[in-house]
Amino acid sequence: MIETAQPLSTADQLSAPPPTRRDTQTIKVAIVEDNDSVRAGLAAMIRMSSDLVLAGLFPDAEAAFRDIEAFSPDVVLMDIHLPGLSGIDCVREVKKLLPQTQIIMVTIEENSLRVFDSLEAGASGYLVKNTPPERILEAIRDVHRGGSPMSSHIARALVQRFHQNPATHTDENLTHREEEILRYVSQGYRAKEIGELLGISPYTVQTHIRNIYEKLHVRSRAQAIAKLTRYGGPNTMK
Repeated sequence: MIETAQPLSTADQLSAPPPTRRDTQTIKVAIVEDNDSVRAGLAAMIRMSSDLVLAGLFPDAEAAFRDIEAFSPDVVLMDIHLPGLSGIDCVREVKKLLPQTQIIMVTIEENSLRVFDSLEAGASGYLVKNTPPERILEAIRDVHRGGSPMSSHIARALVQRFHQNPATHTDENLTHREEEILRYVSQGYRAKEIGELLGISPYTVQTHIRNIYEKLHVRSRAQAIAKLTRYGGPNTMK
């Protein structure tokens, strides 16, 4: 559970200057969350991590649209239920402004359609708010390395949906090898690991992944998984 902290002042929340990188490995993290205590707790967690630096705190989507580009975060922690525009809408707009920024949803919402909508909008990870702080910190590092972190029960549900509704049930014309690789991607394997399992080079795996993205009209592994699992129909996670 995220420990709450005293709410930050408005000036601290919204007007902190963009940080200076402490070293080349520092990851800049912004937070979009309307709950003062949750926002403060997440911020305190980031500040206590030597390899992370806080790069903007926003109480709603509109504030994020207005100021986030100046902070240029590497990773954004995003709530779904925001006043005004939703977190899913915010993901779409932030990705337009900062296409290289990775976004992790951190929310109480576990409805599968919300998960799919978030990933298809451009989010790269999905965590529930009772995720332990150390897992959230590792998820930030993981998504910055190119991963798609998800709370374990959500990941299991996505994989189950994927297995129940394989790529061959779609009209995307994936090859057998591409279907194999997409299954491994959906289970969290990296290119090097997939290559070892299939007896091909990581470069060949990456080439297949690029072809999969092109055929599915997506930009990330999270979007690819969401698009394929969505064929299962209505919510099966709850």
